[in-house]
Amino acid sequence: MSENEWVSPWWEPPLAGSDAEHLVGALDRLRTTFRFKVDGLDADGLNARIGASSITLGGLMKHLAANEDYMFDVKFRGLPMGGPWVENGWRDDNDWEFNSAVENTPDELYALWDGAVARSRETLAKAIDDGGLDQPADISWPNGQHASLRRLVCDLIEEYGRHTGHADLIRESVDGRVGEDPPSDWKPVGAKAT
Repeated sequence: MSENEWVSPWWEPPLAGSDAEHLVGALDRLRTTFRFKVDGLDADGLNARIGASSITLGGLMKHLAANEDYMFDVKFRGLPMGGPWVENGWRDDNDWEFNSAVENTPDELYALWDGAVARSRETLAKAIDDGGLDQPADISWPNGQHASLRRLVCDLIEEYGRHTGHADLIRESVDGRVGEDPPSDWKPVGAKAT
């Protein structure tokens, strides 16, 4: 490789790709940044709070994991919330993931998030191959209009954008980790060994 060649990290979206490649790339970059912000922590780190906020990194992990499955299983495919969520006591309320995360071990939280993202990536890739981003999702508005798969991907990008900012502040308070992107050679490690 010459000194003028730059190899982008594995999470970087394409510089000039298709609409689907850019949307999925933007989502995956946010997923990676979020995962970097929560990576390698023990229970104390995952349960840390700042100021008056009740949000924790563990709660954010569980919330975003639930959002992944909810977005692509429930909203897109019209399936009930299942898998690890039923086994984990999932309740359809806005605070359950945040409040119940303290009951999970770090290994359980990392497995929930990693598993949900893997399932979502598989579902999304297959859906794009089978019908593209313009295909209708199962969810519809009161007027009967169905959201497109593109809308659901954009909604998940927005969700990650909001919560990655929260994670950034909390992680800095835990151990000083800052930065927009992980180092180019970073790989997720999961829970901190105790």
